[in-house]
Amino acid sequence: MEISNLPISPSIRSKLLSKGYTSLSSLSSISPSFLAQELSVKLEEAVEVLRAVSDTTTSKSAHIPNGIIPGAVTAWDMLSEEQMQRHISTGCEDLDAILGGGIHCKEVTEVGGVPGIGKTQLGIQLAVNVQIPVEYGGLGGKAVYIDTEGSFMAERAYQIAEGCIYDILDKFPSNSREFLSCKERLQVNNFLAGIFYFRICSYTEQIAVINYLENFLTEHGDVKLVIIDSVTFHFRQDFDDLAQRTRVLGGLSLRLMKLSKMFNLAVVLLNQVTTKFTDGSFQLTLALGDSWSHSCTNRIILHWNGNERCAYIEKSPSVASASAPYLVTGKGIRGINSNFKRARIM
Repeated sequence: MEISNLPISPSIRSKLLSKGYTSLSSLSSISPSFLAQELSVKLEEAVEVLRAVSDTTTSKSAHIPNGIIPGAVTAWDMLSEEQMQRHISTGCEDLDAILGGGIHCKEVTEVGGVPGIGKTQLGIQLAVNVQIPVEYGGLGGKAVYIDTEGSFMAERAYQIAEGCIYDILDKFPSNSREFLSCKERLQVNNFLAGIFYFRICSYTEQIAVINYLENFLTEHGDVKLVIIDSVTFHFRQDFDDLAQRTRVLGGLSLRLMKLSKMFNLAVVLLNQVTTKFTDGSFQLTLALGDSWSHSCTNRIILHWNGNERCAYIEKSPSVASASAPYLVTGKGIRGINSNFKRARIM
């Protein structure tokens, strides 16, 4: 197939032809970054071109008897998609840095730690930050917050939304083009309206809500984050059969992983800690046992280092294990160099 028939803008098509790219096969083995440099265009535009090539090639091969099985994705497609993915900021630049930009979409991330370390604070911060407009580097999405412990507070979400807006206006002048294009969205009430809240009072309700999520997400296609705070609470209280609990939790984790990929969103599971007898002494560990630790893509441990809060990446397929300090302030999660003074959160 010729480049002239590819569904892309005329200006990009002209640049491709002028550089000698006349057929789809000529674009089959180059990276988005190379193409962006070759055509002097943005990386996002290069990714869109290569995606159009991939979509066209896939639709064409679908009519071939020996073509790729429907649903298969090439590693090239995966790499191209990963390079254009945006991340959800945690509010702490150091933590975002060690995470590779923030919380990843299409992945399940577990965040665990002792009481008072800031798990719920981080959850609410993410529910706000996922709504940062695309013009400011965010996803411009909405959040589903599933609360099993009654920890979520609307007043706290209001404070964190105020802090988020303050940070945006601090970085972008009020007369900038970005501000004028999304001025109406930078209102606290709009941020609160973008958080869909479910209060869960038993493990059966938790299972039912997770099973209902697919329908809900289909109706609300702009949701880019699902938070469960916490995933452990009812399963630690109400289950006596540990084998059955493991099977049920395994099924829920698989379903959440499927939803994250199907709807291109991030799933964040907040977890409690428990004690484990190891090497002759009791040590703190995340709840639900070793089998549960394999159910998430990433695992972040929040802990105290003296009087300082730290986040440690214990498990991730894409970034190295590392630690970063963070603060819980009156305006939310921030880095240690934040202008906000440290505030005690009850």
